[in-house]
Amino acid sequence: MPTDETVVQTAAEAAEGVIFSRMKRSAVDDYDVRVTFEDGVLEVDVYVEAPDVDADEDRVADDAALAARSAVDDLFDDA
Repeated sequence: MPTDETVVQTAAEAAEGVIFSRMKRSAVDDYDVRVTFEDGVLEVDVYVEAPDVDADEDRVADDAALAARSAVDDLFDDA
């Protein structure tokens, strides 16, 4: 069984991976990935601000949150 810390770290890394696979770090003015895992409940909130990028910031944030949840699902499937 993965630890809570491992779950949070895995989710955050997956979310950041999506953000920076779609946008250059230098183009992102601000971003925030908040992950909590308490009592078996995962919450992921992603915010991206990159006004000079053609990509849809909200879409990238939503995709990053989905990737975070998927990475945690995989973590538990492998456990």
